[in-house]
Amino acid sequence: MYRYDEFDTQFVRERVSQFRGQVERRLTGALNEDEFRPLRLMNGLYLQLHAYMLRVAIPYGTLSAHQMRQLGAIADKYDRGYGHFTTRQNIQFNWPKLKDVPDILDDLADVEMHAIQTSGNCIRNVTADPYAGVAADEIADPRPTGELLRQWSSNHPEFSFLPRKFKIALTGARADRAVIKFHDIGLRLVEGEGGQLGYEVWAGGGLGRTPMIGIKVRDFVPTADLLRYVEAIMRVYNAEGRRDNKYKARIKILIHEKGGEDFRAEVEQEFARIAHDPAAPVEKELARIQAFFAPPAYEALPAESEALAKAKLANPNFARWVRVNTRAHKAPGYTIAVISLKPKGGVPGDATGDEMRVMADAADAYSMSELRVSAEQNIVLPNVKASDLFALWQMLDRAGLASSNAELISDVVSCPGMDYCALATARSIPIAQEITERFAEPVLQEQIGPIRIKISGCINACGHHHVGDIGILGLEKTGAEAYQITLGGDPTESAAIGERSGPGFPAEGVVDAIERLIHFYLGRREDGETFKQTYHRLGHSVMKDALYASH
Repeated sequence: MYRYDEFDTQFVRERVSQFRGQVERRLTGALNEDEFRPLRLMNGLYLQLHAYMLRVAIPYGTLSAHQMRQLGAIADKYDRGYGHFTTRQNIQFNWPKLKDVPDILDDLADVEMHAIQTSGNCIRNVTADPYAGVAADEIADPRPTGELLRQWSSNHPEFSFLPRKFKIALTGARADRAVIKFHDIGLRLVEGEGGQLGYEVWAGGGLGRTPMIGIKVRDFVPTADLLRYVEAIMRVYNAEGRRDNKYKARIKILIHEKGGEDFRAEVEQEFARIAHDPAAPVEKELARIQAFFAPPAYEALPAESEALAKAKLANPNFARWVRVNTRAHKAPGYTIAVISLKPKGGVPGDATGDEMRVMADAADAYSMSELRVSAEQNIVLPNVKASDLFALWQMLDRAGLASSNAELISDVVSCPGMDYCALATARSIPIAQEITERFAEPVLQEQIGPIRIKISGCINACGHHHVGDIGILGLEKTGAEAYQITLGGDPTESAAIGERSGPGFPAEGVVDAIERLIHFYLGRREDGETFKQTYHRLGHSVMKDALYASH
C-alpha cells in the first residue's frame, strides 16, 4: 500500500487546519450557509435530508487494517455507530455534528486518509478493480496508476472547477470489474507491441438521468504519455463542457453533441500540442509509487489445501461460503475472500464500528493487513491462504459477517435513498431489505445463480440501477412512491444499459414482481443458464411479460 510522504502529510494537515477555521466561522455566524457551502463541499461535507454527511475517500478502494479500525472508531465516537460503504469505494458517515468534523478529519489524517475531492466539480476519488494486484486474470496492478492520478489531480489548479464532477476508473484485468465504460474516463492496462504496458482509454460514460456507454478514445497510450493524454481529455472538456446547465455539463453530453470522431480529433490535437511540455517524468514517478505496491512475499504453497477440503466436507455452510464468496488468486494456495455487507434484512453497504474492527482483525490475521472496498458495497480480503479460510469463516460467522451471497440475488446494491438523501424521490433501503428477506434461502440463491439487482432512489442513479440485470428506480408519482424496473443492464466489458420494462410498481408490489420474474426464469432457462443468458435468449418482451404477468 502507498504510504504518505512529507508533502502528502503536510498537504492534508494544512487542509484540516484551514477547514477547522472555516467551520468555526460558520458556527459563529461569520459565514452563512451559502458562503460555507462551497468550502464544505471541497472537504467532502454534504448537508443531507436530516444531518450533515461526510464522505471519506478510499483511493482505488484499498484500506489497511489500521485504517479500517480507525473508521470504526470514528463511527462510534462521532456518528451513530456505523458507516456506509458506497458504490464509489468511499465510506460515508451520515450523522456527524458540524463542530466535530475537523476532529474527524484530524483522526483520518492520523491514518493517512482524508475527504478531499469527494465532492465538488473536480476529479473525484479514483476507483479500481477490487481484486487489483491479486486477480488471476490480471495483466498488471492498476493501483499504482490510481495513486499517480490521485497525486496529479489533488488540488490541480486547472481542474479544480470543472463544468461538473469527474470520475476516473481503472482496471488491469481482462474482465472489467471497475465499470470503466460508465465513467468519465476509463483506463484499462493492456500490452502493446513487444509486451510494452500501456492503457486503453475510454471516455464519456456515465449513468444518472442520461445513461451512456463511453467511447474508446484510443487503443493504446504508452505509460510515459498517460498523464499528458488524460490532461488533453480534461482540457478539451474543461474548455467546451457546458456551464449553463448542470444537467448537461458532464463530458458524456459534450461527446454526444460533438460526436466521437470530432472529440477524438480534438483530444489528439491537444495531446500533440502538450506532448513536449516540460513535466516530471511519469515513468520515474510511477516506478517510485510501484515500490509501495510490490507483491507480498507469498509462501510456496500447494495449489490445493487438504485442510480446506476436509473443512468443506465437514461443514456444508462453510463449503457454500467458499463456493460463493471466494475468487481465484494469482498465487497458488491463496484466495480472494469477499465479506458480504448484505445480511438478511440489512442495509446494503452498512457496517457497524464493531464489524469494522472484526474486519480489521480478520485482515491482520488472515490477509496481510489489507482490505478492499468493492463497487458492490462489500469488503474484500485479497490475500487469504486457502488453509486459513475455515478459521476466517468462523471468525466472520461469529460476527454475523458470513453471508454466502456474493453476486447472488440478495447481494443487492442500493443508494441510501430517501432515508438520508435530500435528492431522493423514493426509498431504496426498504426495497433492498425486502429482497434480501424474500430470497434469503441459501439453496434458492445458488439455484438462481449470478444476478445483479441494483436500486436507486432517484434519477441520479447512485445505486447504478441502469447496469443491473434487474434495475429498480424509485420515483415519486402523484404523491406516492413508484418503482420502474429495467432489465438487461451490464457493467462489465460487455457493457449495456438496461431497458425500461413499463409502468412503475407500487412499493408493496415491486418485490412480488421480481419474484414472478425469477420463477419464470427458473422455469425457462436451459442448461444452467444465468439470468443474463436467459434474458438475451428469450428477449426483453418475453421477460417483460413475465414481470407484469399478474400486475
